[in-house]
Amino acid sequence: MAGKTPKKYRISRWVLLKRRISGFWVIYKKNKLGLLGLGILIFFALIAIFADIIAPYSYTDYYVGGALEPPSSRFILGTDELGRDLFSILILSSRISLLVGIVAALFTVVIGTLIGLVSGYFGGKVDEALMRITDVFLMLPGLPLLIVFAAILGPGVENIILVISIISWPGTARAIRSQVLSLKERPFVEAARAAGASELYILFKHILPNVAPLIFAYVVLNVPSAIIAEASLSFLGFGDPTRPSWGVMLQFAWDAGAIYQWNYIIPPGLCITLVAFAFALIGYAMDEILNPRLRAR
Repeated sequence: MAGKTPKKYRISRWVLLKRRISGFWVIYKKNKLGLLGLGILIFFALIAIFADIIAPYSYTDYYVGGALEPPSSRFILGTDELGRDLFSILILSSRISLLVGIVAALFTVVIGTLIGLVSGYFGGKVDEALMRITDVFLMLPGLPLLIVFAAILGPGVENIILVISIISWPGTARAIRSQVLSLKERPFVEAARAAGASELYILFKHILPNVAPLIFAYVVLNVPSAIIAEASLSFLGFGDPTRPSWGVMLQFAWDAGAIYQWNYIIPPGLCITLVAFAFALIGYAMDEILNPRLRAR
């Protein structure tokens, strides 16, 4: 059981995975809200990928215009307090905001998945200890805890990702644990154990693949939360001013006393809202696919 899987079985697994992905897409594309969310996400992803081509100016192009100029034919969104083009900064900021959201969500789910797997499968004192730690994080208020950890680690994109990952894993851990508690009692797990498979082999070869859809769903659900958390921390001054994000733009507007200028505030706020809305629509569509009772409505 614990030996190397024959080649023919490895091929069949890939075929099965391909069929599952194909079946998932067949159902997903029937969901109009899900397609809308995917379209918005693809739009922002393309902007982030080709930001250097789309943006008329660089982030370091100072005083290409006057300070805090209103929108014009030359500067679509006007300029900031340093005479930089706000439209260019908005485009370039999409990279850091999306990067932080996706990477932080991945780290969050990895931490939560490992804790949920170990806690649910081994149970006993291990489960008790891990769930008490989880409860402590769940009871503490999120934003103040983010601020405390960010203050300890200091400003910077990498530190923001680390802080969000440290704080946000408990929800994922509890969901994975619940699924594992159910799966470990299934006949295929008992059969693998009876055949002499090790606990780690069962955990990662039998349990983990069966919770993969839930893991993917939590990655999607955690991205908008991470983007909003990054924007909040950056607005409070924990972002990296040399690597712009939509949250850093809001913080610059506040520092410059331009908080009431719509062209400085609304565009980054609208981008954050749209990306969070897109992931919410995708998450809702995935929930319908993974929950047949919702799909049957």
